[in-house]
Amino acid sequence: MTIRKLFALPLATLLVAGCATPGDGRYPSLDIRDVERAEGQFEPVATEQLVVPPVEVKLDGDLTQTLAALVTQAEQAHGDFMGALPAAERSVRAGRGAAVGSDAWGTAQVALAVLDSDRSNITIALGQLDVIYAAAEVQAQDVTAINAARDTVLALVAQEDAALERLRAQVR
Repeated sequence: MTIRKLFALPLATLLVAGCATPGDGRYPSLDIRDVERAEGQFEPVATEQLVVPPVEVKLDGDLTQTLAALVTQAEQAHGDFMGALPAAERSVRAGRGAAVGSDAWGTAQVALAVLDSDRSNITIALGQLDVIYAAAEVQAQDVTAINAARDTVLALVAQEDAALERLRAQVR
């Protein structure tokens, strides 16, 4: 038996005994009060079944076709972004270390803005996928295919975000 256990047992006994001592008026009694004595039965209140209205989502064709079209749209937007990336990298390299407000710095900022604009095109497809996903979730439908399409698009967005972050760090 450790020393801690030797001291813990008497200490716990004293604390419990202190709660059981008769009241001398300084502390409120821990006895059950009349208001705390419950009698009778409580019946649960009947509630109505929650009716979830259908969420209408316009799909161009069936779900599989729509998902494929949105992934294709995202891939095209990603291609545009990747096509603009080399020119932006050159502008950023030229503007690296340039004074804020200089021509080189301004050119780099414009190149980053063009990339931001190109990145926003991919988020259109992602937003539509999110709407389809939310509607399917609300209706408790299988979202496996939607998640796969979203994961594909999110991976492309992550690549673009990493490129933008890398370039922005070079011209602060």
